[in-house]
Amino acid sequence: MKAIYQIKTAAKSNTSSIIKGVNYRFTVLTDYLVRMEYNSEDHFVDLPSQTVWCRDFPELEYELIEDGEYIVIQTKGFKLEYKKGYMFSKGTLKIQTISEHGTPLEIWHYGDPYQTLKGTLRTLDEVDGSKELGEGMISRQGYTLLDDSKSYLINDEGIIQARPQNHFDCYFFGYGHSYKECIRDFYHLTGMPPLLPRYALGNWWSRFHRYTQEEYRKLITTFEENNIPLSVAVIDMDWHITQVEEKYLSGWTGYTWNKELFPEPEKLLKWLHAKNLKITLNVHPAQGVRPYEAKYKEIAEYLGYDILKNETIDFDAADSKFMEAYFEFLHHPLEEQGVDFWWVDWQQGEDTKLSGLDPLWILNHYHYLDNSTNGKRPLILSRYADLGSHRYPVGFSGDSIISWASLDFQPYFTATASNVGYCWWSHDIGGHMLGKYQEELQVRWVQFGVFSPIMRLHSSASVFNHKEPWNYSYEAEAIISRYMRLRHKMIPYIYSMNYRTHANGIPLIVPMYYEYPEDVSAYHCPNEYFFGSELIVLPITSKVNQESKMANVNFWFPESIYIDYFTGLIYQGKRRMHIYRNKENIPVFMKAGAIIPLVVNNENLNDTSNPECIEICVAAGADGEFSLYEDDGISMDYEQGHFAMTKMILDYQKEAEFIIQKPIGDMNVIPKDRRYQLRMKGFKRPSKILMLNKESLIDLEYQWDSLHNEIFIKDIPATNQEIRIKFVDGMSLANNNVKELCFEILDHAEIDFFLKEMIMSWLQNDSIESVLSSINTLEIPCDLYGAISEVLLAQDH
Repeated sequence: MKAIYQIKTAAKSNTSSIIKGVNYRFTVLTDYLVRMEYNSEDHFVDLPSQTVWCRDFPELEYELIEDGEYIVIQTKGFKLEYKKGYMFSKGTLKIQTISEHGTPLEIWHYGDPYQTLKGTLRTLDEVDGSKELGEGMISRQGYTLLDDSKSYLINDEGIIQARPQNHFDCYFFGYGHSYKECIRDFYHLTGMPPLLPRYALGNWWSRFHRYTQEEYRKLITTFEENNIPLSVAVIDMDWHITQVEEKYLSGWTGYTWNKELFPEPEKLLKWLHAKNLKITLNVHPAQGVRPYEAKYKEIAEYLGYDILKNETIDFDAADSKFMEAYFEFLHHPLEEQGVDFWWVDWQQGEDTKLSGLDPLWILNHYHYLDNSTNGKRPLILSRYADLGSHRYPVGFSGDSIISWASLDFQPYFTATASNVGYCWWSHDIGGHMLGKYQEELQVRWVQFGVFSPIMRLHSSASVFNHKEPWNYSYEAEAIISRYMRLRHKMIPYIYSMNYRTHANGIPLIVPMYYEYPEDVSAYHCPNEYFFGSELIVLPITSKVNQESKMANVNFWFPESIYIDYFTGLIYQGKRRMHIYRNKENIPVFMKAGAIIPLVVNNENLNDTSNPECIEICVAAGADGEFSLYEDDGISMDYEQGHFAMTKMILDYQKEAEFIIQKPIGDMNVIPKDRRYQLRMKGFKRPSKILMLNKESLIDLEYQWDSLHNEIFIKDIPATNQEIRIKFVDGMSLANNNVKELCFEILDHAEIDFFLKEMIMSWLQNDSIESVLSSINTLEIPCDLYGAISEVLLAQDH
């Protein structure tokens, strides 16, 4: 195949790590990871497989004991015993894991079942609520198995080929509760997640609708008029001819523009690019290439079809020549017109002419490689095709049912997918089909979408199922629009996490037990997750109480101190609390010392490039640091060092300073007149703030929000040197303004005025314990009592 389809791998292991005997081979990859092979023909391979690409782990020391009957391999993490000359079985192969203190732990025998913390699913098509997930790579038992025996191999030409018959090829992961280390080594073995292009992290617009060219222009213009940013324009299947002769059964598959809807497609694509949008088209390849397609003649002649017979060219994912023609004749001409990447919408089964070879995997593999032309960073949108699919982002989770139950499943589903390294799920935000009009549900889904890996609005073809913000009530429109603007503001933070995922193997979203594996509470908060290194999120997936105007979730605070990103409320950690929020917000907590870089919006609404002005949001309570990663956002030049890192440090305890270090790396990727704003949450009001650098000492002006304990410094003068922002009297944690915050809650509650006044009087005059005791005697909604309790008890007093 062409060079573009020849993958870069490091599939051969260090020879010193290999222990080989008659019909067996073991490879010690890490202290906790071992490859185990058996083949009765003594035939072993070192080619990459569909799943495993890189076995080049560093050399390590291990102990090998061998006699006539047994072989024993021991590292600091496991002890493997194998009875030589026999196939792998429960009686011939066992592994005992070893704790970090050297204590023997559980024993696994070949074939033993084990329980994992689950992984993900191929699709959420037609799922209404929850569904059992597949197995993952981490387990509270401390071990899991990756069985690669059935996957195909990839030869040096990039062509899929079968492995030797009866080749047992398994990988034992014995990482105990070191979940992050396990996933990092899983990534090393299977290939690191690629760095997504920057535009993928903004808002995507998608709708299954027969847009006309002018209608699509009007849609994008209306988003612009409403000051709602977008970064990706998705055009669903009706971009191509769909109304076909009866003999062709359906028009789901197509590669020729529908000129009745899009008379001048190149003009539209050029116009969208001028609006700073990238474009993806939907493609359903299953029905092959029919004679009415514009490129039928070229592809038919290339593949040896008699064009006079007007035969449909069958889709054959297992044929490398067909796949090359598929891209050359059907996709490349459309890319030359302006299509940036493809939405591969495969849903027609898992079989090809090669037994056990999944056509979805082939499509993902070759589409992703094919999209990397001209030095650009590749991207596709497609479904999950088993382990290793993280190499082909972004994931399309399918056509979910519109319901509260479906929304409630998606946070858990998204976070748990990290257990198989699948870290860039894109959901149909708002749900795809069926259900009914519920604007509160749409608001909550968008709020989750903003704090999910990819924010892509989508809906079915129903004329009543539309997700344009301006089609909802004024209240819902305002909330949805604010959150969509927030998503674009957060791109510097999310993009830095994108780099962290690519370089360090830590997914953007992970379950709480990744950071707290020994705390039982971390396993009992399924919808709560880390959103990058600085935030913990728990989306609200239930309706508000009509009297209190609040919905609540059961939130687990780990150690330390947390500050609500939206309200500024300060919480003491290491406990569970019911958290109450109105429609406007969901629980998003900054850990103490968190640093979050944000975009300060400019005139180029849809622009996702590195901003001239950055707002830095900082949480009080502890020291912290963050590295802002920047490159050109679209090319592979970062691999040659064309990127910059700006380290930001909160020295809270000792020097009472916030420091923006001078960027290091390629300064060409950073705007020359870079400016900063600073928003500091949870700090006591300082008497004086100074800016120090090598050239000057400046007394900074700032705005103070007493209700939310927030300091805002609008203009930090530009400088090419390190910037130091010093609190002259030291930094300290503020106290929550409980009376004012409780007034806001009472003010919106639908209860009698005299009850509000009574409660407010208690708040003004009595202790917290007395207020809670007194309110408990009143006949008021439980959620209202809970919301007031939350504010009163959030912070230790």
